Amino acid sequence: MTSRIAQLTYAIGDIHGYDDLFERMIDRIRIDAELLKERPRILLLGDYIDRGPLSRQVLDRVQRLQKAPWCDVVALMGNHEEALLRFLDEPEFGTTWRDWGGAATLDSYGVPMPYMAHSEAIWQAVSQDFAAKMDPDHLALLRAMPSSFQAEDYLFVHAGVDPDRPLADQNGATFMYIRGRFLRADQACEYVVVHGHSPHKVPVNTRWRIGIDTGVYYSGILTAVRLYGETRELMQVRREMDTDRPPPVFF
Repeated sequence: MTSRIAQLTYAIGDIHGYDDLFERMIDRIRIDAELLKERPRILLLGDYIDRGPLSRQVLDRVQRLQKAPWCDVVALMGNHEEALLRFLDEPEFGTTWRDWGGAATLDSYGVPMPYMAHSEAIWQAVSQDFAAKMDPDHLALLRAMPSSFQAEDYLFVHAGVDPDRPLADQNGATFMYIRGRFLRADQACEYVVVHGHSPHKVPVNTRWRIGIDTGVYYSGILTAVRLYGETRELMQVRREMDTDRPPPVFF
């Protein structure tokens, strides 16, 4: 059976604060869609923030893209967006978020994060400072993000789905965080699952799964996939990287 999708669709993997690559990818998508003379749908698979230097600017671009007249946009929530919201509600989560790369997001809003802080009072102060400086429109954007989107034979999520449970019984926690069982499954559900979250040196493109997180923070490569009718085509933009940089721990 060949998978199909009706509307010209582009899914973009984890951006992680690299607004320069995000801008270049959107430019490529717009040109590609114009050549095809089709109105495109753009699926953003989450993890817009953390690690890279321009998290705030990425969220600005997501908002501008949602208002653009030439495309339809669906912005899904990733586990890093969920972590940001959790930090605002539970400041003690700051230590974990810091380890996931949250310091870069705070810095993009002009909020310093204490690297050695263990005091709940310090994290409370940082959380309050962040809440005061964060663009209210950005907060509204994050809180409104869905955790999944389905179109014809395709299901778009940030991380994956649980192959051992019916889709109707699953929620955002699974869609944003799962790895092992999903990645090991030959077929996780009745849809082709398009996802990010788990970085690979090269994109994964199998009959039932398309994984397009290519570890932009380490590799300098941002990956997307174009889905059109029965076709799939991978797209990438890249920048020069310091090859001596060790790979980070991914969450």
